[in-house]
Amino acid sequence: MNRVVVAGAGLAGVRSIEALRARGFGGEITLLGQERHRPYDRPPLSKAVLLGTSDSSFVDSDLATLEVDFRPGVSATGLRPGVVETGEGELPYDGLVIATGAEPITLPGDGPQHVLRTLDDALELRARLVRGARVAVVGAGWIGAEVATAARRAGCEVTVIEAGPAPLFHAVGAGIGARTTGWYEGVDLRLDTMVASVDEGGVRLVDGEFVEAHVVVSGIGVRPAVEWLAGADIDLHNGVVTDEHLRASLPGVVAVGDCAAWWSRRYGTRLRVEHWDTALGAPEVAAATLLGEEAVYDPVPYFWSEQFGHMVQYAGHHPAGDRLLYRGDPEGKWSACWLTGDGALAAVLAVDRPRDLVQGRRIIEAGHRMDPERLVDPDVPLRDCVV
Repeated sequence: MNRVVVAGAGLAGVRSIEALRARGFGGEITLLGQERHRPYDRPPLSKAVLLGTSDSSFVDSDLATLEVDFRPGVSATGLRPGVVETGEGELPYDGLVIATGAEPITLPGDGPQHVLRTLDDALELRARLVRGARVAVVGAGWIGAEVATAARRAGCEVTVIEAGPAPLFHAVGAGIGARTTGWYEGVDLRLDTMVASVDEGGVRLVDGEFVEAHVVVSGIGVRPAVEWLAGADIDLHNGVVTDEHLRASLPGVVAVGDCAAWWSRRYGTRLRVEHWDTALGAPEVAAATLLGEEAVYDPVPYFWSEQFGHMVQYAGHHPAGDRLLYRGDPEGKWSACWLTGDGALAAVLAVDRPRDLVQGRRIIEAGHRMDPERLVDPDVPLRDCVV
């Protein structure tokens, strides 16, 4: 293998390059980046950048030293065996890393709306979060909650419109989401409410009510950015379908990050995780696979969110659990734990309890069973609940 093309210049793409070089690959590497910025991290966009404590989140990687042909502002537009099509011509490859990430879903309507996916998105939105501005955030998921946090801190009048019965409903369920409703003090939180369209000056709800807003933010999710692969002979289903080695159906191709739907041995299902930890860890396996090594990607998924003064951390895959137990009262620091039918810990969500997260993640990795009676006592460390 002499030529590798990396499509996507986010964290997953850059880490793939670093992993290839670390394993001794000395051939040509071309990195395609849709944006004209040099590679950067996305999690700080909804945190430090939006809050104004930072203006960027560039990845600390020296592409020149890595001998990478970096092409900012150039997108992959199509794929044939051995050839990536771009807006500036064709690129032959022996190995291809697909790391094109995901793109935000927007709401219907002709009115202006913001999303939060790129550095430019974050900087533009931050400039509009000024004291007294009326801000409508559609979606009370992870991003919606973080945008609402920044808007409240900036002194905006914030309305959050959520289609589900509680914040985070689509992510972790109504029970856990209900425990976070008290965090929205000072925010007009509209639950079980659907938006019909974004119009000039605000949003129109399905019941006909018009919510006035200077700024409308869509936080209703993302979809894998794989439209450019629609005509390719590659298996697509909720992203690029890969095996546990991150190998796609087309020879010489691997996929990493938000666009990869990989097979998890641990959970016996296909996962696509849109979080930083995946972009950080998966490239090691993808690079090894491209170079003919035997490597398996089977992590315990992890992510975090900072909202309304709380640190929320999650590890695992809660759909694998059959029973939900809580540690601590919702007014204070608490955690939620999902147990499988045989008592193993499937996932843990910790609110201001970092030790629960650290210990829970290790327990999930080891596959230990838990004592439910001890687990619900917040004064008993999770590691002491193992049986």
